[in-house]
Amino acid sequence: MQQSKEIAERFPDLHPPFEAQAAIAEANRCLNCFDAPCTGACPTHIDVPRFIGKIARDNLRGSALTILDANVLGASCSRVCPVDVLCEGACVLHRYNKKPIEIARLQRFAMDGFHAAGGTLGRKSREERPEKIACIGAGPASLACAAELRQCGFQATVFERRPLPGGLNTYGVAEYKLPAHASLEEIELIRGLGVEFRYETEIRTQEDLVTLEREFDRLFLGVGLGAAHRLGIPGDDHRDVIDALQFIARYKTADPPAVAESVAVIGAGNTAIDAANAARRLGASNVAILYRRGERHMSAFAFEYEHAKQEGVQFQWRVMPVKIDSDERGICSIECVRVAIGENGVLAAVPGSNFHFACQQVIYAIGQSPLLELLSACRGVELSHGRVVVNRATGATSNPKYFAGGDCVNGGREVVDAVADGKRAGIGIAQVLKVAPQRTSSPGAPEAAHA
Repeated sequence: MQQSKEIAERFPDLHPPFEAQAAIAEANRCLNCFDAPCTGACPTHIDVPRFIGKIARDNLRGSALTILDANVLGASCSRVCPVDVLCEGACVLHRYNKKPIEIARLQRFAMDGFHAAGGTLGRKSREERPEKIACIGAGPASLACAAELRQCGFQATVFERRPLPGGLNTYGVAEYKLPAHASLEEIELIRGLGVEFRYETEIRTQEDLVTLEREFDRLFLGVGLGAAHRLGIPGDDHRDVIDALQFIARYKTADPPAVAESVAVIGAGNTAIDAANAARRLGASNVAILYRRGERHMSAFAFEYEHAKQEGVQFQWRVMPVKIDSDERGICSIECVRVAIGENGVLAAVPGSNFHFACQQVIYAIGQSPLLELLSACRGVELSHGRVVVNRATGATSNPKYFAGGDCVNGGREVVDAVADGKRAGIGIAQVLKVAPQRTSSPGAPEAAHA
């Protein structure tokens, strides 16, 4: 997929990559800690001192392979991980009031060099096994699971309802953090292992699942979350009201959407901020985030908040939308009411505080629903509050035929958490199948999985 020149110009790198000399100098600052708290803080447990040490010795391929051994999506994670609260946040240099090692930029430096050199992934096992695993969804969890299984010799097929793989990496992460082309380039490593991809194939019903159960020995659920929650107020069905993930997907993978002069963004999570920043870069002169609680309650990371302010995004706290006003020309404003937070965190509208925020476009990012229709169709798979219940160490569900990981299990965390889930599940599936006798014919009826 070719990135348009307009998008490339409007969304330059948030954190530009290191030049070689600067990367080596930064790598030599690392103390090579014995206990490596940075490694412990990484959900995929990348051996940080080891990969940085190899950069210092100008062994870029060795550095990248160290990263990939732990995290097959090491390139994208180097761009999108909230390192301030993970590896870099744990760097011991904080104890000495020194700047932490720029682990993410070093990781990206190694991975960019690996991709530029045409690097490929190797196999952990030369054995070719007949067992087949279906990974439903082509987001980070499924990609990590499929890669782990294929490296162990198993047959892995990824099913994706959209035309492109990558899930939120491709469609939902802001362009200035992770361009769609970079996400797709990384996935070619996984395809190179022999993982099969079936695009524009939606798995939705119990009948679809039964068909897969007959063809495959195990199924991995990496389906993420479903539709965005609607605002649920009068006027929210207007054509100029759009959910943030659709807005981001459009400018990343299609023609940039038209952006109004004034935009209201509802919500204060990382996705809301990504959408607000994008609206600014796409030409909106006035973008405001409206949030029903205060600054300290926002779910976005502090560095995301600071970045949005630098982009020129305004914030209005303790306001709640109640109606979207429009006429024959389009949206005129969004009516809001100020709210007070009472005892036990209960929100209450302040009488007589209604006001109109002038805007011509509304973007909402107030969370996503679980994919209950699909998850409920997975026979014998236990759910809790819309999430799949798994053994955290193996990804196994209450049905031995199914494993799961990513947002459909954790409710929506970071890319690196989904990768960790997928890898654990891949290892868990491999261990189960290696204990079981190898298959010599097609799988039996799906009922056998519940015996």
